[in-house]
Amino acid sequence: MTSDAADEWHQWHERRMETVSAPYGPLALTGTHWLEDHPDGRLPGIPGVWVLDGDVDADADADADAGLVVLTASAADGLTLDGEPFTGSVRLGADTGPVSTARVGLGERRLAVLIREGAWCVRDYDPGSAAHRAFRGVEVTPYQPRWSVPGRFTPYDARRTVRVDAADGVERGLGLAGELAFRLDGLEATLQVAVQADGKLWAVFADSTSGDGSYRFRFLYPAAPDEEGRTTVDFNRSVLPPCAFAEHFICPFPPPGNTLGLVIEAGERVLRQVGR
Repeated sequence: MTSDAADEWHQWHERRMETVSAPYGPLALTGTHWLEDHPDGRLPGIPGVWVLDGDVDADADADADAGLVVLTASAADGLTLDGEPFTGSVRLGADTGPVSTARVGLGERRLAVLIREGAWCVRDYDPGSAAHRAFRGVEVTPYQPRWSVPGRFTPYDARRTVRVDAADGVERGLGLAGELAFRLDGLEATLQVAVQADGKLWAVFADSTSGDGSYRFRFLYPAAPDEEGRTTVDFNRSVLPPCAFAEHFICPFPPPGNTLGLVIEAGERVLRQVGR
């Protein structure tokens, strides 16, 4: 083990714990409410009336900024809009920034508007959630050089979308941009991956420890490949998906081919909570 690599990993892990335990991190999510499931506009535990604007086509993600959700509230509801007490009606688009900047609030809670495959929802983030109070960290395997290996990314001729189950039991599309090949423990392996806006890769994967020593699947974010497709596949930086912290996330399950027949005892493994 090189001290530099181990030190970098420790710094990464500390930043990661700061992120997941932040007031509006994944532990704060207490509800995801799909508007189509509440045609009267009344969402469980959330004041005001939230409805889709029937005069606008809500079927395309391209309209995410168009303001398709209409919120109507009275003073008794206690809602704020952009930090100020709110009454009346307002059209809302999707909140695209950090949860802390969501336009609608209720005390310390933030009510974030989200769209997925044309379906709109409101997510309720509460810094005082039960998950926050129970959180005692993440069980993580210390850095080991053997889990960090060279990889090569080969893009597909065209972006692919596969249907996969999600954590909420609904099948949704998962966009994939190419294949990441690497060699681990003397075995050749590949992962289907997406490419994020910043160029980093994103893999949803499972291995032989999934569900038995590790969470049922995990995420990995290799660095952006160079011009020849080279990057590093570092399973020391495998992370728990958001749905490991709160059941109201809709994380995708691994796509076909991303369940590895390898024992990857590396990275984040399981959540530590009071009573577990």
